[in-house]
Amino acid sequence: MFISNIHIKFFKQAFFTFISLFFFIPVTVWSQNSVAIAQKGEGIYRMLTRNGLSVSENLNEFIELNKDKLGKNNTLILGRKYILPGKAASKTAPAKAKHNVMHFDIFGDKYADVEVISNELKGAIYYIVSGHGGPDPGAVGSYNGHTICEDEYAYDVSIRLARKLIEKGAKVFMITADKNDGIRDDAYLKPDKDEVCYPNNSIPLNQTKRLKQRTNAVNKLYKSNRSAFQRMIAIHVDSRSKRENIDVFFYHDKRSKTGKKAANILQRTFLKKYEKHQPGRGYNGTVSTRGLYVVKNTYPVAVYIELGNVNHRRDIQRIIIPDNRQAVANWIAEGLVTDFKTNK
Repeated sequence: MFISNIHIKFFKQAFFTFISLFFFIPVTVWSQNSVAIAQKGEGIYRMLTRNGLSVSENLNEFIELNKDKLGKNNTLILGRKYILPGKAASKTAPAKAKHNVMHFDIFGDKYADVEVISNELKGAIYYIVSGHGGPDPGAVGSYNGHTICEDEYAYDVSIRLARKLIEKGAKVFMITADKNDGIRDDAYLKPDKDEVCYPNNSIPLNQTKRLKQRTNAVNKLYKSNRSAFQRMIAIHVDSRSKRENIDVFFYHDKRSKTGKKAANILQRTFLKKYEKHQPGRGYNGTVSTRGLYVVKNTYPVAVYIELGNVNHRRDIQRIIIPDNRQAVANWIAEGLVTDFKTNK
């Protein structure tokens, strides 16, 4: 398993007996639940984040705790009290022993250890191309007095996606990499210019040279893995009028039927997620073709993803809130699993 040129340390583990695979370690969990009242127009995501809770960690528990109080499709009912996930009732709960843990410095200290929890993507290789980087910040917006740079937020979603794919058994190459940022749980990500292109090349300022550099990196890796299932995923943040609210949308090469199919799978995954978690909101993310250099010229099937409009205040929430960035990465990963199972 490789991610750019970062040294990867495999944790050496002794062989376990069959029984040890089901060994549990008891841990104490203490009671600490509170309640919140549903506000007008509020969904589960907003209630959790409003109360300082992680959507990725607490969503399923919230639904379980409140299954008799939720409306159709897990909607909240205005004025009703809901139990917030805390730490469940006092008891001794089993914590499953971890196996197949690997260490990736690129994810940062908090997230460096990654457990491979499934083989859903075993045999798949992904080249994650986070937009811009180095001397080019990409689209630049502002929010609450902070500068919002496309390359930093696209990169954070990209490495969150990379980690999720590794958890599912894939091999991942970060084509754009930042050795010291890691996954960041901050709203405002400090801009820098130290990103490199795989394996460890400085990124040029000239746009044509920059695009050729990352395309060549992908194509060289593709040639050495010809027999494998391979995908190139490019992640960007768009820049449009302040009035234009857009959903996550997808581009593919017009010559690639498989690319179109993969993009449609991702789009449908997002549609289903919004219908489940924010019913009534609607989702208008599109799939279309566009003559983008990295999409046209990279050898693997490619999907280019735009996360939102850096100038629109509601779109910025999609990338400012760390849990939202994680949710987007999770949903992309889920779509890619479907793509792998149906297109390999």
